Amino acid sequence: MDMWQGKHFSITDPKDVKTVIYQINKTEKEFLDESPKYTMQRLDFTEEIRGDNTRKTFYVDNPSDDYDQLVILSFAKDRVVVNTALLEGEKISISKRPMPLKFDSIYNETETEYKDFRYTPNLKRPICIIDPETTEEVKPMLYFDEKTNEVKGKCKLKPYKSYFAFEIRDKKDN
Repeated sequence: MDMWQGKHFSITDPKDVKTVIYQINKTEKEFLDESPKYTMQRLDFTEEIRGDNTRKTFYVDNPSDDYDQLVILSFAKDRVVVNTALLEGEKISISKRPMPLKFDSIYNETETEYKDFRYTPNLKRPICIIDPETTEEVKPMLYFDEKTNEVKGKCKLKPYKSYFAFEIRDKKDN
């Protein structure tokens, strides 16, 4: 019988707010030359409706032995609240001062392909583009760039629609 290894925690979203959480992973030293320094992985969750609120339980499948950095994105009608947290043991601490996080709202009046970005050897990426209405990720089209010998991705964005994009960087990279 397989045992589930991981951690979980719950939050409650008020009416008309949708929260998603990403685990930030630092790329292993042996892959740093050909890969981005940080990648992100969206946490799976389950939902339970409680009146007007929604209780979400998030699952960290592969927690580290030390701590895990998390980015918490709460989407409301016309804004996104960005927060960071550390998951240490059985305790989660939400930061008062966020880690360096670059994010943009993307909007075009024509269909657009957004940015070539590199993947790590295990196909993780440093950039995430989210549809703020559904909070679903825009899935990139993968291709192999023969000039650079790398797997890269591009996202197709629909016209007349806003998107939320972010990536994790070091402070010195700003």
